[in-house]
Amino acid sequence: MRIVNTNEIEELTWSSPRGRFVGSGKQVSEALGRKPASLNLDERHPFDVEIQRITPGQTACPFHSHSAQWEFYHVISGSGSVRHDEGTNPIVAGDAFFFKPGEAHQLRNDGMTDLVIYCVADNPIGESTYYPDSRKWAVRSPEHRLIRSEPLDYFDGEE
Repeated sequence: MRIVNTNEIEELTWSSPRGRFVGSGKQVSEALGRKPASLNLDERHPFDVEIQRITPGQTACPFHSHSAQWEFYHVISGSGSVRHDEGTNPIVAGDAFFFKPGEAHQLRNDGMTDLVIYCVADNPIGESTYYPDSRKWAVRSPEHRLIRSEPLDYFDGEE
């Protein structure tokens, strides 16, 4: 058995090039030995746990949906909003919600203090992500690639 204290996990911070998307998080599963690139479920782990922190006025990532991944969120502290396919809802400490595959989502801190969220996601192999606002896909097979494409006929370029 392996135990880690989340207070001792280094917090990773990220930002988009122009600073529109900013966030940070503690990668709990990786601290427990998860190897994200592995195809071996003993190393990959069946789920991923992160403690996310979004500072006031920030949005952590673009609006997106997953092809196969489920994500569960529990707001630990702070307040903000969650954008989803049907609109936007306010979120506060104690709120819990999830997104199943195909449901687009995005978290924003609309409050005055840090928004801290506990996130648990399963780890399906072959997962891809769609970004509706920019109409692009992130494809992981085997590496992470971003693509944009217009719809084509199934046989286009085949005959």
